[in-house]
Amino acid sequence: MRTLIPAALTLIALLVLASPAAAQQKTAKLNVLFIVSDDLNNDLGCFGHPMVKSPNIDALAKRGMRFDLAYCQYPLCNPSRASFLTGLRPDQTGVHENATHFRKKNPDHISLGQLFRNNDYFVARVGKLYHYGVPGQIGTNGLDDAPSWDQVVNPRGHDKDIEDQIFTLTKGQYGGTLSWLATKEDDAKHTDGIGATEAIKLLEAHKDKPFFLAVGFYRPHTPFVAPQKYFDLYPTDKITPAVVTEDEVKGVPAPAFGSKKKEQEKLDDKLRRECVQAYYASISHMDAQVGRVVDALDRLKLSSRTIIVFISDHGYHLGEHGLWQKQSIWEQSARVPMIVIAPGAKAIGQASQRPVELIDLYPTIADYCGLEAPKNLAGKSLRPLLDDPKAMHKPGAITQVHRGGGKGGITGYSIRTEQYRYIEWNDGDNGLQLYDHTTDPKELKNLAADSAYSQAMTQLKKTMREMLKSAQ
Repeated sequence: MRTLIPAALTLIALLVLASPAAAQQKTAKLNVLFIVSDDLNNDLGCFGHPMVKSPNIDALAKRGMRFDLAYCQYPLCNPSRASFLTGLRPDQTGVHENATHFRKKNPDHISLGQLFRNNDYFVARVGKLYHYGVPGQIGTNGLDDAPSWDQVVNPRGHDKDIEDQIFTLTKGQYGGTLSWLATKEDDAKHTDGIGATEAIKLLEAHKDKPFFLAVGFYRPHTPFVAPQKYFDLYPTDKITPAVVTEDEVKGVPAPAFGSKKKEQEKLDDKLRRECVQAYYASISHMDAQVGRVVDALDRLKLSSRTIIVFISDHGYHLGEHGLWQKQSIWEQSARVPMIVIAPGAKAIGQASQRPVELIDLYPTIADYCGLEAPKNLAGKSLRPLLDDPKAMHKPGAITQVHRGGGKGGITGYSIRTEQYRYIEWNDGDNGLQLYDHTTDPKELKNLAADSAYSQAMTQLKKTMREMLKSAQ
């Protein structure tokens, strides 16, 4: 009898494990909530900004991991988005501007959304994931990728309908130039507010089966349109615009300033303050919509089995180095906010100082969800860092840009390590830049001509070449 009891218990245990309920629990798939902000730099409370109010994004950082050294692969919407949604570097996608679709060069590549569709997930997009022009193409599919989604929602709100009221540095232009407006309409009537509402509806409708929901918010992309209450959070007399000195310009190659626009010379001190105010207001407006979507995820009791990712497509200048907007490969334009919450990850509420890239997200999400990703992905799973923020990852993060169009233009590549940023223009023929972040976090002194750093530059150049070559 003594020998039969353990055997009987074993049989019972096997029957329990074989039950449909147990099998379902064992094979339950993780959901994914993938949130992308547009043109957002690291001016957020959780990244140490003293003024910007971003309580909902800050709360996400406490629930997961904040990556303090995360970088885009190209500081422009279409190249960046095509890169992280395919897991390929811009030279692999062939996308270096806002008009080319990645499938022109890679017709059969399995995109991130497509991978989940192929594995029986419900996959939906709300708002801007792949590129489309803001505000001109709001409410349309833009340069979307149909194979990536089962369902798409293209919100269009009050901010799109009142363009004639928006202040702009160039008459009739709102997306490629600095422009802004405080409105009387509440959040729910703005494009991002409508997008959040539609995302919540999708969560409610598909909560009982595995989903990959991508939510793309438009703010703080120009035009900086947000309700007045968010502008009131940032009095202009409390804002101190960036000041550029002659010393920081000395010895810097001309291509580094190639993103500067003639119209920005109109920015006097008053307009600079108003512009920064509007940008911050747009961040807080977007943050509120992030909060609404995450609150719905919590209300529906989906958080414990959902990976949450929050990123921006690239950074944004607010006067640093005399630059505004994007398309530089200095820190403010290349660096992005990245927060990842993964069920089962050990490092909760911590930050990692390892350099990471947006292309690392595709293999990370596939890794956690147990999906086989394409073999040619250029990124590397962040899973070890999500368990230990000091784990080894990769030697640096690469960002690139092209100036002038065509083969006759100038190409810049940058590698950011924990200590340095190294930049070369046309293989160095049009200039080099080197900044030591241990002593110069604002990248104000170019050390490229200092012989004391020649060995470091040689190693950085070699590392960058090896990383690029491995992704060919």
